[in-house]
Amino acid sequence: MSSTRSVARSATRPTIAVVLVGVVVCLVAWQWSGTSSERVVPDGTTVFDLDVPAVSRLAPDLLDALRRATTDADRDGVVLDIKSGWRSSAEQADLLADAVTRYGSAEIAARWVAPPSRSAHVSGDAVDVGGHGASAWLSEHGVAYGLCRIYDNEPWHFELRSAAVSDGCPPRYPDASHDPRMR
Repeated sequence: MSSTRSVARSATRPTIAVVLVGVVVCLVAWQWSGTSSERVVPDGTTVFDLDVPAVSRLAPDLLDALRRATTDADRDGVVLDIKSGWRSSAEQADLLADAVTRYGSAEIAARWVAPPSRSAHVSGDAVDVGGHGASAWLSEHGVAYGLCRIYDNEPWHFELRSAAVSDGCPPRYPDASHDPRMR
């Protein structure tokens, strides 16, 4: 009888360990899936913080341009923090729903928040910057890296336009509702 208990007990221990590992894996996946409050990018996040999905999931060319700009901005005493970068579709849908509630209509919300299927954040092709003087510095110097403001109403929002290095940034849209990519 005691040998049966011993076998049962030893068989249970690995099962418990497997279940615990499974629970931890699920919690980590849930945390970074965009379904939790992880959506807030930690204060002080830069383009060098690859442990933050909002940074690590940016398009490689955009990330490279941002890193070069960040290094040069630092030399000028300007800190380029990342306030938002890549977003999951679920997060973008939540932001859109919040904007509809806040502004009272989908039409007005569309000036500020794109649907997930059209968002440059969801594809990893847009970044919102912060930090003292960051938007102003990037507005002035971003063209040298192909980084352009896209919307007049969002001075913090930048996207990569590689041709801008030689041709200059394209004209800005008044807001996202005027951007043909949103249609």
